[in-house]
This record gives sequence, C-alpha cells and structure tokens, in this order.
Amino acid sequence: MPDFFPAEGGCRCGEVRYRINSAPIFVHGCHCTDCQRLSGGAFAVNAMIETDQVELLEGEPVSVPVPTPSGKGQNIMRCPTCNTAVWSFYGGAGDKLAFVRAGTLDDTSHVEPDIHIFTRSKQPWVTLPEGEPAVEVYYDAKEMMPAESLQRMAALMG
Repeated sequence: MPDFFPAEGGCRCGEVRYRINSAPIFVHGCHCTDCQRLSGGAFAVNAMIETDQVELLEGEPVSVPVPTPSGKGQNIMRCPTCNTAVWSFYGGAGDKLAFVRAGTLDDTSHVEPDIHIFTRSKQPWVTLPEGEPAVEVYYDAKEMMPAESLQRMAALMG
C-alpha cells in the first residue's frame, strides 16, 4: 500500500478535493450499525491518518456533529453541495486524527482493511477473507497495529 501514496480523492460532485500524503496509519472495515446506516452499505472502510497528512485541494467541507454510542460523538466532514462524507473526526482523538472514507479516493483498490471491527453486527451474508484480523467490538492497538503505526499514533497523541 505505501507505494500508492500520495493519493487524491473527493466528494461525488467534485466540489471538495483532497490528497492524503502518506499511507494510512491503519484501516478499519467497520461493521457497526452506525457505519452501516451512515454509509448506506454493509460496512464502512475508514483510513486512519494524521490530519496534517490530509491536504485540502479544493472546496471546504462542513462539519456535521453526529452522536455515537460511546457518547464521544464524531464530526463528519461533508461536501456542502452533495453531502458526501469525506472524513470524520471522532471524539477520542479530536481533530488530530482523520478517518478518511476510503471510498472517496479516486482509486479505492489499494486501501484494504487491516482489521474488521464490530463484527458482532456484521451482516450475515458478508464473508470476511480467511485469516483477516477481525474482532467482535474493538481491538487493543498494541496487539493489532504494526510498530510503525503505533509510533505514529504515539507521536500524534503526544
């Protein structure tokens, strides 16, 4: 995956365009019911990346606060015209860590989940690849993330 980056993406109408300048820290395939509802699909693919690695090229997304089951909430950054969600900020990390919607990249073929989370609510017809890391709820980053990702997270959270 690292050879693919930087990579560009944007909203459906093209008003908001962005570039991610490095490979994601970690990529979630999230099967929670909120991601299903908000994405309109069986799961969402979110690429975690330092916000300073997300370069806005065109437009200005608007922040839409959305409650979450954790109570910490998230701010979904959406195109003001077509309302495509391009990335989110979750309450725990604030605006230091962006969760880029991998489906908004121009070429989505290079971003696969490193782990599938909240599989307890996975649709029964979704089959995960054999041997793919998957957890019923969430995971312990120290156990699941590679050392480089852990270093990036530590630097980010200071």
